[in-house]
Amino acid sequence: MNIAVIGHGGHSMVISDMIFSNGGHHIVGYLDDKYEHIRLAVNIFCGPISSANRLISHFKDIKFVMAIGDNKTRKIIVRKLNLPDEYYITIIHKSAVISPSAKIGFGTVVMPNVVISANTNVGNHSIINTGSIIEHDSIIGDYSHVCPGATLTGAVQLGEGAFIGAGATIIPNIQIDEWTIIGAGATVIHDIPAHCTALGIPAAVKKNDSIKVEVN
Repeated sequence: MNIAVIGHGGHSMVISDMIFSNGGHHIVGYLDDKYEHIRLAVNIFCGPISSANRLISHFKDIKFVMAIGDNKTRKIIVRKLNLPDEYYITIIHKSAVISPSAKIGFGTVVMPNVVISANTNVGNHSIINTGSIIEHDSIIGDYSHVCPGATLTGAVQLGEGAFIGAGATIIPNIQIDEWTIIGAGATVIHDIPAHCTALGIPAAVKKNDSIKVEVN
């Protein structure tokens, strides 16, 4: 299968390594707005994100994957491209352990050594990063990012765009609302409202961002 990677920075290199490691796919392009025009480099197209439709016309079997770490930016790009869901591929590293009863949304990437347990539902265009653990009956909203080594210990709910920092721990039955940030190493023992930043052990709200995501 031909894959075009949206984003061409550090995170895209990680995604590229996953694609090569899994085998069976071929990267045909990198789309990033740092490129003003489409150019061909070593048989790989590089061009602005708006050139996605040109790649679709060139490669009939092409799929896209988002390789941009910022949750808000991923949502904005997906909305602007307005591609059908079937144009996005889900990338799961071969070392990840995924329960047969878990569901992984389209365009989501699951990094090496991740564990996703029974009856978990991971949304679309999310990042489940290296070595993180998502235990049973959890719900991960679209455009979320669970960072390396984070642990969601069961029946945890993340709203759209939630960001769980590296090494954070969330005890069972906790709800983290939309577009909230949990700091690295935090331990969450209470629900956290939307559009907040929570830090520490136990995690406490340190900043109320009160900024809603708007997509033009």
